[in-house]
Amino acid sequence: MKRIYLLISTIFYSFPIQLLLNNIRRNHVLMLCWIILFTMITGNFGKYLGIPYLFLDPEYLNKVGFMSFFIMGMLTAGFTMAFHITCYISDGHRFSFVGTLHSPFKKFTINNSVIPVAFLITYVYQIVAFQINNEYSTTSDLAQNLGGLFLGYLIMTMFFSIYFRLTNKDIFRYMVCRIDEKLKQNVKVTRASAIRKVDIARKKQVRVDYYLTGYLKPEPVDSTSFYDRNTIIQVFDQNHFNIVVIEMFIFILLLLLGIFKDYPSFQIPAAATFIIFLTIFVMLAGAFAYWFGGWSATVALILFIFVNHLVGEDFFDKKYEAFGLDYGVLPAEYTINTLQLQLDSVTMERDRQAILPQLENWRNKFDHKPKMVFLCTSGGGKRASLWTLNALQTIDSLSGGRLMKNSVLITGASGGLIGASYFRELKLRQQHGESINPYGRDHREKISNDNLNPLIFSLLANDLFVGFSKFEYAGKAYTRDRAFTFEDQLNQITEGLMDRRVSDYAEEEILGNIPMMILTPTVINDGRKLYIASRPVSFMNSEIENFEDYHQAKVSGIDFHRFFKEQNSENLRFLSALRMSATFPYITPNTTLPTNPPIQIMDAGISDNFGMSDAVRFLYAFREWAKENTSGVVFVSIRDSPKLRQISEKSSQTIIDNMTQPISSVYNNFENFQDITSDMLIGQAHSWFPLPIDRVDIQYQTENYTQGLQKMDSIRNNSARASLSWRLTTREKQGIVNNIESDKNREAIKKLLKLLE
Repeated sequence: MKRIYLLISTIFYSFPIQLLLNNIRRNHVLMLCWIILFTMITGNFGKYLGIPYLFLDPEYLNKVGFMSFFIMGMLTAGFTMAFHITCYISDGHRFSFVGTLHSPFKKFTINNSVIPVAFLITYVYQIVAFQINNEYSTTSDLAQNLGGLFLGYLIMTMFFSIYFRLTNKDIFRYMVCRIDEKLKQNVKVTRASAIRKVDIARKKQVRVDYYLTGYLKPEPVDSTSFYDRNTIIQVFDQNHFNIVVIEMFIFILLLLLGIFKDYPSFQIPAAATFIIFLTIFVMLAGAFAYWFGGWSATVALILFIFVNHLVGEDFFDKKYEAFGLDYGVLPAEYTINTLQLQLDSVTMERDRQAILPQLENWRNKFDHKPKMVFLCTSGGGKRASLWTLNALQTIDSLSGGRLMKNSVLITGASGGLIGASYFRELKLRQQHGESINPYGRDHREKISNDNLNPLIFSLLANDLFVGFSKFEYAGKAYTRDRAFTFEDQLNQITEGLMDRRVSDYAEEEILGNIPMMILTPTVINDGRKLYIASRPVSFMNSEIENFEDYHQAKVSGIDFHRFFKEQNSENLRFLSALRMSATFPYITPNTTLPTNPPIQIMDAGISDNFGMSDAVRFLYAFREWAKENTSGVVFVSIRDSPKLRQISEKSSQTIIDNMTQPISSVYNNFENFQDITSDMLIGQAHSWFPLPIDRVDIQYQTENYTQGLQKMDSIRNNSARASLSWRLTTREKQGIVNNIESDKNREAIKKLLKLLE
């Protein structure tokens, strides 16, 4: 028993264990940074948004390989070294014996590596599991990727080792001591902090019996009672100058990345950029601890309150613009009075009459009364884009092109509209004789390419620091910000086919060559819809015809073309319209439109993620024409979630669960609310439309999701649902494409083909 007790005591009072306990007890900010990284790489944070993929499948120059992992290895080592420096500055004086050792910082780093080593082991394990299960990597691919990670980690570690060895010998002796001492004499808080450190070094030492040497060999700690404590404190303080130099280097690196972000070589993996920010955060925490000691938390709080006030005063205001609009003219007045003008019955009827030639041309393509098809696509990021494109390709091919031929209108939100608009463009190009196969697999591969990495990189490396580079569109200058990055990436993966104005589609729609498309992003200020189409569509407020007093009616939508006519609405870039309809919180920025007061635009999915309500509005506006010229209506809902899912069983709940349940229930059932509303609208349509109304749901669903599994699927679970992100893994791509072959989708497609005959 005595031996066991001695062994436990030896381990407990070893330097690595005591440093670990000290970090847990005192360095909460540093521990929080590590927790964030651990939860990200293990999929416990951000899996739903695809954030772990940025770490486990980093991309550089549009490739995942040796160089991308090499960069990740270098910056992970840099973050680790920042952690060591901060701990050394903050708590080195609690372990005075280190100051008496040869190469004290090196010894401190070795013994402070419990958390970094645990992270590196976990990171490697997660990379291997992810690459095998999600990217189907071979042994040689894994060896190459891990080789890049380890080599980058090793090179950066060696660089820091050499740097600290040189600065400890030269810079500290001839310059740092003088700078530090002069600053301490003039800054009262810093001088008080230094005095406090000396007092701790004398009276409040942490017990340590053994430490690890440079060869990882345990050595007993010698007595330090005969050393001058002031001298020992100076030994610890020597690395303050080093942290300032490294912080300046990292800050300059970020500026360079932001300035040259349009050059592919400077577009490092987004996860690497995030690690750079964590590194700066950790080093700032060390600087605060050094300069302000016990006042560091108070000073940080005051600084936060001050910055928060500046943000509230729009000091850091950053506006993301819709490309093509003129922000240099007087903004449109966004008031109740101007909104009421949207209810002008004469204007609404004029816009409705302007659509009739399109419907007549569509009708002339048939020698019988056809079924009028409305394509309604759901939002859902990259997975919805791929799912919608794949579904349209499959159904239109099986029907011999009848799906798009019978389609009159496309509505929806976010990624679904991106996939639908891309397929519409491919069909249009084919009609014009271009050598394009709209059903080709290569189009699915292109639409599923990564958008998340460039967006995150632009957010971190450009928007927060630089953002002053410009580009020109429609004769106007705009900022190359995150909004530009999203559109630029979308333009690249769609081969530049959709880089045109929204109004450029008007002629093709009028001729009946392609279905009309109405995009409906949401106005954040008041929840109204913004109707964006190739032509004015004020008749989409058609339900107000039943109101006797127009002045008491609340306008539910805004016709973009008419409302922003003075701001050149006809020049709006189609990619900007798609971006506004696909605004994902924190990832894709909210667009600010030229109004007074300014309004911001967000994802169309907020008001109707499936586009059903907009399709019903359109049918209501042309119900008389449809009754005379069609044999019925078919609503085709292409959705990236099942409409009917199993109800989850009630499980044991914590106090926090009970407190958050009202909010989480509303959020989790958001799509259910919209489905109920859509069913109600279609049900009511039977009362004012006499012909048959059919609905066909093409649904992306996984086994786990349909069983009502509420917990987040593992990032290595082969039956897991694809993440709601702008990035998909190889496994997710295959799962989405293959899902069209499910029994339910086969039955739905069979029903639809029969309706189109």
